[in-house]
Amino acid sequence: MLTDRQNQIISESINIIDKKGIQGLTIKNLSKELGISEPAIYRHFESKFHIFFEILNDFVSRTKKFNKQLIESDLTSLKKIENVFNKHINLFIEKPAIISVIFAGEIFSHDKVLYKKFHEIFISNENHFLKIIEEGQKAGEIKDDIDKNQIVIILMGAFRLLVIKWKQSSYSFDIKTQGGNLFETLKLLIKK
Repeated sequence: MLTDRQNQIISESINIIDKKGIQGLTIKNLSKELGISEPAIYRHFESKFHIFFEILNDFVSRTKKFNKQLIESDLTSLKKIENVFNKHINLFIEKPAIISVIFAGEIFSHDKVLYKKFHEIFISNENHFLKIIEEGQKAGEIKDDIDKNQIVIILMGAFRLLVIKWKQSSYSFDIKTQGGNLFETLKLLIKK
C-alpha cells in the first residue's frame, strides 16, 4: 500500500506528464512542483521507473477489481458494457491527466517492464470485453453473426477515440453525454 506522500508524488507526476509530456517528468521538475527536495522524492521512489510502474500498477489493480465485480454481477451484457464506459469516463473526469499515461503506450516502449505493465492493461480490458460479448452472444443479447473480437475492436476503438478527442479539445464538451450517445449508437450496432 502506498503512503500519502507516494500518492501525492504519483498524482503530480501524472499532471506533469499531461502538461509537459514524458520528457517533462524529471525528478527536478517533480520536486519543484511538490515543493520538496529531490532526495525526499528518492526516499519514496528509487527512480522515475518506479513512479511509472506504480501509476500503471494502480490502474491495473483498479481495473481488475472493477472487472471482476462486473463479470460476477447479474447485469445484462449490454448493461455491463455501459458500466465499463461510465466507470472509465468518471475516472477520466476525476483525473483527466491520467489519459496522457493510459492512452500513450508508446511512451513505455523503451522499457520492457513498463511496456509489459501497459500491455497488461490493454489485454485485461480486451479480455474483459471478450467475456462480456461472448456472454451476450450466448444469451441472445448481442449479435452472433459478428465475430466477438471485431466487436471488441469496435467498442474499444470508439471509446478510445472519444476520450482522445475530448482531451485534444481541452475537455470542451460533456464527455458523459457524448459517452452515453456513443454507447447508444454502439448498442444499435451490436444488439441482437
